[in-house]
Amino acid sequence: MEFIILSLLLLSLALYSLYYVIIKPKPTTQNLPPGRKGWPFIGETLEYHALSKKGCIEKFMSQRMQKYSSKIFKTSYLGADMVFLCSAEGNKLLFSNEHKLFKPWLPRIIENSFKSSPNITLQDEFNSLRRVIGSFTEPNALRRYVGMMDANAKRHLRKYWDGNDAVKVHDLSRKFIFALCCELMYNIHDTRTADELENLAHCIMTEFFIIPVNIPGTKFGRAVRAGREFHQRFRNMIKQRRLEIEEKREPEHKDILSLLLLEKNKDGEDLTESEIALKMQAVLIGAYDNPSIAISTIIKFLAELPEIYEQVLRGPDELLSFDDLKRMKYTWNVISEVLRMEPPNSGTFREALTEVTIDGYKIPKGFKLHWAVNATHKDPECFPNPEKFDPSRYQGNDIVPFSYVPFGAGPHICPGKEFARLKLLVFFHNLVRKFRWEKIIPDEKMIRNPNLMPEKGLPVRLYPNN
Repeated sequence: MEFIILSLLLLSLALYSLYYVIIKPKPTTQNLPPGRKGWPFIGETLEYHALSKKGCIEKFMSQRMQKYSSKIFKTSYLGADMVFLCSAEGNKLLFSNEHKLFKPWLPRIIENSFKSSPNITLQDEFNSLRRVIGSFTEPNALRRYVGMMDANAKRHLRKYWDGNDAVKVHDLSRKFIFALCCELMYNIHDTRTADELENLAHCIMTEFFIIPVNIPGTKFGRAVRAGREFHQRFRNMIKQRRLEIEEKREPEHKDILSLLLLEKNKDGEDLTESEIALKMQAVLIGAYDNPSIAISTIIKFLAELPEIYEQVLRGPDELLSFDDLKRMKYTWNVISEVLRMEPPNSGTFREALTEVTIDGYKIPKGFKLHWAVNATHKDPECFPNPEKFDPSRYQGNDIVPFSYVPFGAGPHICPGKEFARLKLLVFFHNLVRKFRWEKIIPDEKMIRNPNLMPEKGLPVRLYPNN
C-alpha cells in the first residue's frame, strides 16, 4: 500500500518539477541567504531525515555551513522555503522578537492536529498553554511535586529494574516519565490506563511525521487513529472530572485538567470538551517526550564516562526535598552538558511577519526560520573543544548568551523547564544510588527517527550498588 502511495507521490513530484523548472516564474527577491532548495516541493527534507536516521544530523548542518555561511543558510524543508539560523546572534534576534518580527510556525498538517480549534491562531494556542503550564509549575506547586516524583521513581525502579541483570533503557524511561506525568498532570494513578495512553502517544509521535496520507494500512493512518482514540480518552476524563467537581471530589492540588477547565476562549466562553482534550494531549506529549529521551541519553553518557558517574553518586539516602535538589549542582551540570551534546529537540520553527535582515541577508515576509540547536551547541566559539564532555562549563556565567538553547531562550523559554529539571534530578538521584551499568552494545548511536533515540533502545547490564 505504501509503495503505491509513494509511486503516486513521485509521479506528482515529477509533474510538479516540470512546472517548477519550465513554467513557474522565478522570484526576484535579491540578497537571500546563500544555499539551495533541492527538489521542488520536498526540497532537502528527505536528505535531512536520511542523515537524522543515521545519527548524522550535524553533517547536514556542517556541510552547508562550510559551503555557504557559518551563521545562516537557506533551504527548502517540510514543504516550505526556510532559513536555518546557526549562530547565537541569530537565536537572540529570533527569541527576542516574538510577536514583533516572528510568529510560531508548524507544517499545516501538524498545525491542524495541534490546534484545539480552527478559529484559534497558533500563537494564541501557545499563549493559552503557557498560562496553564505557568500556573501548574509555579514555585509552591513544584515543591509539592518533589515528594510524589521521588515516590514514583522508587516505585518504578523496584518494579522494572530490581532483580534484572539487564534492561532496555529507552522503553523504561518512556514508561517512567509518562506514568509520572499522568499522575501529576491528570491525577491518573492506574498503571494500565497510563500504559495504554503511552502506547497511543508513542504511535502519534513516531508515525505522524511521515508521508501525510490518511489511508488505512499506512503509518500516518495509524497515527491518526491513535490520535482519535487519545482524544476520546481525554474527553471521557473531562466528563469524569466535571462530575467530581459537582460532587466536590476533585484532587486537592490544581492539576493541568483543573486549570484547563478554568480557561476561556477569546470570546470569554468556556472551552469545549474537544478543545480541552486537544490541549491536554499537547501538554502531555510535550512534558513526556523530551525528558524521557534525556534520561536515555544521560544513562548512555554515564555508562561511557565512569569518572563522571562517580561524582554524580552523592546525596542523601532518604526521601528527597526541594532543597535537596537545589544542592545537586554538579548533577545538573552533568545533565546540562548531556543536553548540549545531544539535545532532545533539534529546534522549532518561526515565520517572518515582515522582511528581516539577518547577518546582512534579507529574509522575505512569510519565509520560515528554523533555529538549529546543534549548530550553536557544537560551535567552538561558544563552547571551546565542543566534542569534550565538560560539566564545568556551567559553573560560572561564561556561556555565550543564546548559544545554549535546549529549552529555547529569552521571554519564551520553555515554561516546563523547571518541571523537567526536577523530574531528571529526582530520577538520577535514585538511579545512581541503586545501580551501576554498562552498555551491552558499546558503539550504539543516537539517531533521530524522527525524535532523538538510541538506535537499539540502549540495553544495559545492571550492577546493584551495595
